[in-house]
Amino acid sequence: MRVYPYPRLTGAVTARVTAVRLRGPDDTREYLDSRGYSVVEQVVALGTAERADWRTARLALTATVPAREIETKGHWSDIAVVAVLTEGATNARTVSRLTPGGESGREWTGEIELDRDDHLDRASLSVHVVATVGGVEGRIIASTDQEWLIDMTADGPLRDRQLDVSTVSFARGAEWLRSFRDAPWIVDTAGRMPTVRLNSDFEGLVALVAGQGSKVESVVGEMLLAQMCADVWTAVFHTAIGDLEIEDDGTPLFPPDWRGAVLREMLPDIVPGRSAEDALREVHIRRTGEGSWAELQPRIQYAAARRAEVPKALAGTVRDIERLDQETHA
Repeated sequence: MRVYPYPRLTGAVTARVTAVRLRGPDDTREYLDSRGYSVVEQVVALGTAERADWRTARLALTATVPAREIETKGHWSDIAVVAVLTEGATNARTVSRLTPGGESGREWTGEIELDRDDHLDRASLSVHVVATVGGVEGRIIASTDQEWLIDMTADGPLRDRQLDVSTVSFARGAEWLRSFRDAPWIVDTAGRMPTVRLNSDFEGLVALVAGQGSKVESVVGEMLLAQMCADVWTAVFHTAIGDLEIEDDGTPLFPPDWRGAVLREMLPDIVPGRSAEDALREVHIRRTGEGSWAELQPRIQYAAARRAEVPKALAGTVRDIERLDQETHA
């Protein structure tokens, strides 16, 4: 444990990428598909870009800081929040200041730009809270616990560069899986990160998910992946909302890890028009029995489907099936 000669924040600082905009050589700009970055894994996969000739990537960020602690303890002044993008392989370093948003002072937003020529493999993105402490300027009083990874070539936003999906027989596997033997897959959120477990007893399921087989099977596989992703979002939301730290006055706090990022990502669709803190409080109150928890379930399903892009996948599946049908009868 590192010891500092000045007071630092004890509350968590979190950050999430909310959008990625790519610029090409002709100065045209387009957004990276939302499936190219993951708030759970905290990875941006620039290899998923539809155009290979992009020159810069501009990342939109939202950071959350413990504003109440800053106000009540009063050790710090001249507060600034900065995002820092670095890569050891190229010795590149970019710094961008974020700006406070809203009256609470908890959320800070901004952008940081990555130049493709300055990076080779994986860059790390962290957020720091800087302040004047005891008359000394530029002290770092808090930082994000886990950095975001900006992967220049990956075709999926995975921290470990391997799909966090395991294939197992539900009927012959672990005892706790046997009660799910009729399910094609389940989402296991018991570990450090959520894992999707595919049921190998479903004939042809693994091949469909892997994109193997005919054109029709490939189309169906895309739809299955979208639905699986929606199930993941739903499962991790319920896991996150069910394990909140509560302050003495009953105020629920955002978890500092991927659970907090998931809540901040989904709450605007579940309780629209409210601040993140108010939305969290509303959902917590309903879940603990002081409101209608059942009424929120369609909103949770809607938020999960949006992030998994189920409507887009379904529309694409319908178009592809119609095209294949036309080709068959041509």
